[in-house]
Amino acid sequence: MDKILQTDVKYVAGVGEVRARLLNKELGITTVGQLLEYYPHRYIDRTKVYLINEIHEDTATYVQFRARVAGISYAGAERNRRFHVMVQDATGSAELVWFKGVKWIEKRVEVGREYLIFGRPSFYKGQLQMVHPELETMEQALTKGVTCSMQGIYPSTEKISNSFGTKGMFRVMVHAWEIVRNHIGETLPESLITRYGLMSRREALQNIHFPETQELLRQAQYRLKFEELLGVQLNVQSRRCGRLSKDNGFLFPKVGGVFTRFYNEKLPFPLTGAQKRVIKEIRKDTISGYQMNRLLQGDVGSGKTLVALISMLLAVDNGFQACMMAPTEILARQHFATIRRMTEGLEVKVAILTGASKSRERREALEGIASGEVDILIGTHSLIEDKVKFRNLGFVVIDEQHRFGVEQRAKMWTKNLQPPHILVMTATPIPRTLAMTLYGDLDVSVIDELPPGRQPIKTFHYTDAARLRLFGFMKQEIKKGRQVYVVYPLIKESEAMDYKDLNDGYESISRDFPLPEYVTSICHGKMKPEDKEESMRQFKEHESDILVATSVIEVGVDVPNATVMVIESAERFGLSQLHQLRGRVGRGGEQSYCILMSGEKLSKEARARLNAMCETNDGFQLAELDLKLRGAGDVNGTQQSGMAFDLKIANPTADVQILSQARDAAEEILSADPTLSAPSNHGLQELKERFSAKEEIDFSRIS
Repeated sequence: MDKILQTDVKYVAGVGEVRARLLNKELGITTVGQLLEYYPHRYIDRTKVYLINEIHEDTATYVQFRARVAGISYAGAERNRRFHVMVQDATGSAELVWFKGVKWIEKRVEVGREYLIFGRPSFYKGQLQMVHPELETMEQALTKGVTCSMQGIYPSTEKISNSFGTKGMFRVMVHAWEIVRNHIGETLPESLITRYGLMSRREALQNIHFPETQELLRQAQYRLKFEELLGVQLNVQSRRCGRLSKDNGFLFPKVGGVFTRFYNEKLPFPLTGAQKRVIKEIRKDTISGYQMNRLLQGDVGSGKTLVALISMLLAVDNGFQACMMAPTEILARQHFATIRRMTEGLEVKVAILTGASKSRERREALEGIASGEVDILIGTHSLIEDKVKFRNLGFVVIDEQHRFGVEQRAKMWTKNLQPPHILVMTATPIPRTLAMTLYGDLDVSVIDELPPGRQPIKTFHYTDAARLRLFGFMKQEIKKGRQVYVVYPLIKESEAMDYKDLNDGYESISRDFPLPEYVTSICHGKMKPEDKEESMRQFKEHESDILVATSVIEVGVDVPNATVMVIESAERFGLSQLHQLRGRVGRGGEQSYCILMSGEKLSKEARARLNAMCETNDGFQLAELDLKLRGAGDVNGTQQSGMAFDLKIANPTADVQILSQARDAAEEILSADPTLSAPSNHGLQELKERFSAKEEIDFSRIS
């Protein structure tokens, strides 16, 4: 990197010592090079000067207009004095207001003088207002001219905004560019620039900060996003190449008695075509000689756990141990009960280890896996504790993988001198193209069929006006012997958010469903673990009819007798979470229902989400829609790109097409030059190092 880019940011005109400390504290910016990578997040057209009567509530986020000062006034007590300036042009008048810096601004405002005024418009009783606008005399504006037609608006904090202002940060960028404009080196080889029609890095940086046209801005954004995502993919693909170049995978050549007996005698239902396909893919991995690293995604209820169990039995038949790590105590216990029941009568010893395990259970699990007596260990994050030592761990299943931290998942690699085969599972559908790029170092398997006998869940959207009708329907289902979930976004009432809350809902349901005819349990994340477990146990064993909960029950709760899922303030949830919650019902043979409750007023996006839920049960179709609706939002409901990289402008979920192209480019580059040692790839080597994961552990192995 050019030394000029390492210049202390304090030497940029308009920054200085005080502001430099502020930039470091608030944004982590210490050098001119880092400042240059602080990109605008939106732009305004500074060539457009409005007339006052052209400005309306929906005109633009920021506007500028010419007006003459007609009068000034003050309001409020001395210590909290407000400064009001009335301005007007030939078409109307506006009021400018300052709450802070009054002594500074009042010296710069002169009655009768014309100013260029810039700020965020608002309206009070029909009159245009601007709070803390920027202004300069028309003489100053005309002398200076326009630096570029589109001015960048930079993401900010309150302290940065107060110190620099919108124009102030833009001017700092102008001065920074003057310092570095002739010192911007190229990172990509010319052949790559030509093939993908990219701007040079210098042109891209100039046009991301000072674009003259929308097209130049688009090209600049594309180039910088491509570069970042290429840096990420060079890391991801080189790790994949490294893994596949090592002939160190455990071999499972034998399909033995345990697997055969289970397949012939214990299967609860015939495998779907999709399940058979995935098992064949896993089988192929485990006889290849290479260590498997596979992502299995399947919709709720698609039978991922059965595929995982069959895969673990393959390991057992070949003399290896297997384990399954689940994100919650409830889910781990559920898996343990299911797998122990399904393997009853087979020569397979199954144990469980969680944070809540009693002394005897813990001791038996630890001794059993150390001696090799235990074949399959089910547990929570307790499995990654140092004291958990396997005799011969060959296969690891990580369920609902995005619920674990990257470091937690990666620790499973340390449980053997030779890395075990890894199967990570998620019930959060990810569009296939996105999965193949986000999880580029994993092989991706998809279960896209539901087991036979499962009825599609019927989903309806109601507003509060239909609440009595809803209660009647709930009673009707409970009289049939069924159970009901009622999920709320909040535990208690919030002044900031006008959503239904659990506490009020629990009281309301308790009134409408009086004891002893109906029993209602409550479950939320702030309860003591033992109380939460007891509520879940009551509902699972049908000691209660209704479970009032937050989204804590989103993952893994399996109560086949529950047929109704009521989601209050459903507009508060994303599509992925709504679909996960809906997946808690429909797990038995009875017709099940999901009722989405909302207020009358809904945004266009919220209405689209709720309509989509009513129209389809296909999680992958919903994931595609979620990607379109939310764009830069996270598909998995949590910011989880599977990458520990510092992206400044690219977003893997929003920039899928660019990410796919970067992935193809990385594969081609590395196939020709795996070490990036060719002189033409020197810049790519630096780019790869820049986007390498910061942690010492190779966390991307388990994304």
